[in-house]
Amino acid sequence: MTVARKVDPSGGGSPPRDLAWRSPRAWLVLLVTFALGLAADLSTKSWAFANVAEAPVDLPVGALLDDPHYRLPWHEGVRAIPPDLLDFHLVLNQGAVFGLGQQRRTVFIILTVVAIGAGLAVFGFWTGRRATGSHVAIGLVLAGGVGNLHDRVLYGAVRDFLHLFPRRDLPFGWRWPGGSAEWFPWVFNVADMLLLAGMAILLVQAWRADRAERRVAAIADP
Repeated sequence: MTVARKVDPSGGGSPPRDLAWRSPRAWLVLLVTFALGLAADLSTKSWAFANVAEAPVDLPVGALLDDPHYRLPWHEGVRAIPPDLLDFHLVLNQGAVFGLGQQRRTVFIILTVVAIGAGLAVFGFWTGRRATGSHVAIGLVLAGGVGNLHDRVLYGAVRDFLHLFPRRDLPFGWRWPGGSAEWFPWVFNVADMLLLAGMAILLVQAWRADRAERRVAAIADP
């Protein structure tokens, strides 16, 4: 992550001109990444709920708000990538990534809104206008957050449909704390992938920036 120079409080001047919020190009990168990511998430969710089950699943607005026990119709799912690499299987998740924090819809909505505001603040005031990698990463994180926020507000739960390594069990009879013996028992969506990818890119950018600063410090103070 390329961090913009901070304002010198003794100078009494305006913010430095290399901050991202002053750059049309930086905003363009952020908004295009956000729009493409959000479109990918919402369109794939809609496609899955229209095609994966034996009949299209018309999820009513507020499905889990009006009926906390609402259940999707039973379906076998679709083997998308054989052999047992990826299945499409419809799930309504009231928790966060990997199903954590079930039944905490209001908390997750508040946290997502706060995270979106924090992401925009980091973009605008803590990255430089040429930090394209960081802007792409923040756009991915925002797209993932808004994609899942859309589902929580509209339906009361997040629509998931991607299941990695189905029908593959852990060795030696091992089980996850929840009791599942599958390699990867969680069902997720494109928004979750965007969130994780964005965070990973930000970590790499931060590591690269820290390494560059150490090199400069080593040269300046051998």
